[in-house]
Amino acid sequence: MNEKILIIEDEEKIARFVELELSHEGYEVSKAHDGRDGLLLAEKEGWDLILLDVMLPGLSGMEILRRLRKVSDVPVIMLTAKDSVSDKVSGLDMGADDYITKPFAIEELLARIRAAFKRNRKAERRSSILSSGRLSLDRNSHLVTYDQTPIDLTKREFILLEVLLENRSIVLSRDTLLEKVWGYDYMGETNIVDVYIYYLRSKIDDKFGEKIIETVRGVGYMIK
Repeated sequence: MNEKILIIEDEEKIARFVELELSHEGYEVSKAHDGRDGLLLAEKEGWDLILLDVMLPGLSGMEILRRLRKVSDVPVIMLTAKDSVSDKVSGLDMGADDYITKPFAIEELLARIRAAFKRNRKAERRSSILSSGRLSLDRNSHLVTYDQTPIDLTKREFILLEVLLENRSIVLSRDTLLEKVWGYDYMGETNIVDVYIYYLRSKIDDKFGEKIIETVRGVGYMIK
């Protein structure tokens, strides 16, 4: 699957040029020309990288980055006409992965994108183990343990637990879980999420006597 890149840039000529170049390199590309639209897109989709302009109408790039970092660690490369050290430091301190000053050579931008993906892949390998308290999930070995005691889960139960652990302290709605675990084209019963949450609880919460999966009434489920 090709990496998905979101361009949030109000200068349409620049955005279109970058889109064409990235598409030529094999990336899947979407664009937003307004800060508020960009934030909605950034929070909604599963992006692999975001190119984010600093000066945007509606909502600044810095504000988008600040809000995005509350819910996502997607790699972000800031685009700006400002070349001051303080601006770059501010962006990096707020969670940007890299910074490039306009005008830029497309070859440099492509190199920075490749470097960001490389760093992210290394980070993903390092974070193959997800945990919450005494509960641990190893993505590489497909092993789940509680206090080092193995827990036998089906493939679907494993994926559901993985999604919950990836989003610790974030309430995930049933629709979100349905999309992430069963896919957009799932045509079965919508209460399948509740059924599998019950399965997980019977194998973890009930068995070990600790409340791991919490229900937020009227919203969804979460692991704190």
